[in-house]
Amino acid sequence: MTWSIVARDPDTGHFGIAVASRFFAVGAAVPHMRGRIGAIATQAFVSPLYGTDGIALLSEGHSPDDIIAILTGRDDGAQQRQMHLIDAEGRNAAFTGAKCIDWAGHLVDDNVSVAGNMLAGPEVIAESLRVYKETSGAPLAERLLAAMGTGEAAGGDKRGRQSAALKIYRDQDYAWLDIRADDHTDPLGELRRLYAVAQERFLHVAETMPTRDNPHGLTDRRLIDEKITALEAARIAEGRPSPSFATPLKPA
Repeated sequence: MTWSIVARDPDTGHFGIAVASRFFAVGAAVPHMRGRIGAIATQAFVSPLYGTDGIALLSEGHSPDDIIAILTGRDDGAQQRQMHLIDAEGRNAAFTGAKCIDWAGHLVDDNVSVAGNMLAGPEVIAESLRVYKETSGAPLAERLLAAMGTGEAAGGDKRGRQSAALKIYRDQDYAWLDIRADDHTDPLGELRRLYAVAQERFLHVAETMPTRDNPHGLTDRRLIDEKITALEAARIAEGRPSPSFATPLKPA
């Protein structure tokens, strides 16, 4: 009932997952990640254990192919499930159970995979992958949003749309960005609006949060405020509207 993209930025090692569905709060069930470890999307007849146990297995050094074999091998319901994942080395793998509702399938490429079920057709994931690859060099969040928007334009979930989510982990156990539209008439458009709003203040503050390498973080509010003020002045000078009040963007 969903399609998603799981990616790793080879230049930074950051992980990202974007997902959309005609299902409530898809972001609460599908994406699982840990910085420096890996990213997993579990969908169709969702098993949260594919996410939680899969991340634990990645942290122990198991390969993505081995993890799929382990998780599906112990699960009598595996043929109704779908998952795809990537590890810190960029190794990835995907599984689509034979009983997932058509159209269902996956594509795996360097540092990225796209998978979906109950879709309008194979073009949904094919177009998502194409656009993700063609936007190489853009920020990871923007590539994921562009890919999902194009997938929706190709038909998306054949039942319609309701929720979407975008989650990015850098090198920590907490998300750098985690935004969701749980029940919306244009969930991917709402994600784009939220991502624009996040750039006003949130992502600048996120850069100052403590990390294992720097447990102090940055606590001088003046530096944060100066950067935000400069960016706001540039926005006004260029005549760009504030993202907080922008009309939600339409799918690409």
